[in-house]
Amino acid sequence: MTRSYVARRLLYGIPLVLGVTFISFLLMVYFGPDKTYELLGKNPTADQIREVRQALGYDQPFMLRYADYLKQLVTLDLGLSDSSGESVSSILGRTLPISIALVLPGFVLGNIAGLMLGLMAAWYRGKWLDKLIMSASVVGMSVSFLVIIIGLQILLCTPYGLNLFPVRGWQVHDLGSYLYFVTVPTLALVFVTLGYNTRFYRAVMADEIDRDHIRTLRAYGASPFELMFKHVLKNSLIPILTRIMFSIPFVVISGSLLLESYFGIPGIGLVTFNAITSGDQPVLKAVVGLTGVLFVLALTVNDLLYSLVDPRVAKP
Repeated sequence: MTRSYVARRLLYGIPLVLGVTFISFLLMVYFGPDKTYELLGKNPTADQIREVRQALGYDQPFMLRYADYLKQLVTLDLGLSDSSGESVSSILGRTLPISIALVLPGFVLGNIAGLMLGLMAAWYRGKWLDKLIMSASVVGMSVSFLVIIIGLQILLCTPYGLNLFPVRGWQVHDLGSYLYFVTVPTLALVFVTLGYNTRFYRAVMADEIDRDHIRTLRAYGASPFELMFKHVLKNSLIPILTRIMFSIPFVVISGSLLLESYFGIPGIGLVTFNAITSGDQPVLKAVVGLTGVLFVLALTVNDLLYSLVDPRVAKP
């Protein structure tokens, strides 16, 4: 992989960043809450309305406001929260590490377990083990995330079950306390993603097993371990990487939103939930914009990983 290829992929990501941030800003400006009358109350005068709109920047042209928005994202000077008055950058800097620590174990374990189950189902395709794994995957996909959370809480966090873990909270100061608070959210995230991951990885592996070179190796007596891990898994890395990289922004934001709001964990998901309910536009603009940037960066990194897995991708 040459430096020119890396630079080319990064340049290709710039229009994507601009497009994603422009659409998100357009939606927030024209469909987001207008704070003017909320701040002024009933029967404001024309001068009061003009002063507030000027203070909020509503009187500026759209493209100028969009340029200021891009400047905020680049400099990470994201303004102050309407709810607390705290710097949005400091809020995100405090909450984002918590969200990553919360979802990372479940994300990694869910993908590893789904990959292993997908390999097993593909190898025994059409047999009872394949049918069992696929049936369990369908059942797991049909259960609501909220139902899984409530069921695990009752089973593991209350006197009606084992009562081993806390129902809510995040008081982490060492590895032991981290495992104490992260176990139940991790199990919930693994259970809700395992069915989807298993079905996807099984489909990818089954398609690769049908290829001629795999059949030839199998006819010549190659061991199942060599076939599945040295050839099938290696040749399936591009769709696997694509799924993993595309999942990162959604898991960090949407996955943590439900987990944190239900478990009372002070991460970026809970901050986003509170911003939605209170109409805290500076926080919402920052979260939406940075999520779009994260998504585009994931696409760019994904393209770079393609060239490492298959050098032919980097060729012009």
